Amino acid sequence: MLWEDLQRIRSEAPLIHNITNYVVMNTTANALLAIGASPVMAHAVEEVEEMTGLARALVINIGTLSAPWVKAMIKAGKEARRRKIPIVLDPVGCGATKFRTYTAQKLMQEIRPTIIRGNASEIRALLCSSSGTKGVDSSHTSDEVFEEACELSKAAGCVVSVSGAVDIIVDGDTVARISNGHPMMAKVTGMGCTASAITGAFAAVNSSSFKAAASAMALMGIVGEIAVERSAGPGSFQLNFLDILFSIQKSDIDQRIKMQGV
Repeated sequence: MLWEDLQRIRSEAPLIHNITNYVVMNTTANALLAIGASPVMAHAVEEVEEMTGLARALVINIGTLSAPWVKAMIKAGKEARRRKIPIVLDPVGCGATKFRTYTAQKLMQEIRPTIIRGNASEIRALLCSSSGTKGVDSSHTSDEVFEEACELSKAAGCVVSVSGAVDIIVDGDTVARISNGHPMMAKVTGMGCTASAITGAFAAVNSSSFKAAASAMALMGIVGEIAVERSAGPGSFQLNFLDILFSIQKSDIDQRIKMQGV
């Protein structure tokens, strides 16, 4: 499944529209290019609907919020929903501030995302506004919020992808667990945002949002493991991660994948 979908991304080069944050635009655009997708970063309210209409997936990331961007996110999300284009919502830092939490919950309600992908604390905060986070980092593990992820999936009618030492993907009562990855990934900014962007690429080529989310997280983890083996630290890890995204082979995936439930 993962390899077949990756081959589809490479052959079809789906356009992925990202309304994302300043910190990670370059990182996520290059990651999408490396796996064969075509990224576009457009957030002007005057053009987001038109750009969304050209795309095969929409990724909304609230990392660097402002009021005009929120309006653009809602407009793009509603257009994607109207056109039945998959939507990935990354509620970065949800729970850290009232504005951020309110915005994430408002987006969830108004655009009805296909997939919500975040860390454990962000997922918990979407359900419970008083649940805080450590900035944009998680203060919980994925297993600690498993029940909340299931509840959120059922309440929002979407797939919930929770990153952690073990990634958990939930679609109602259907659950996948992925044990790939490495702690070094937490030392590089934008890894979670990259996971969301790549989730959008897989959602563009697989009608099963659950399988798309699982494949994206497995790929991230496998690439991270290989990159660590070739790196001296976070700086070289970033370079190696991008190169391996570009060059990964079926044998790499088959030898390393640790996925249960798919």
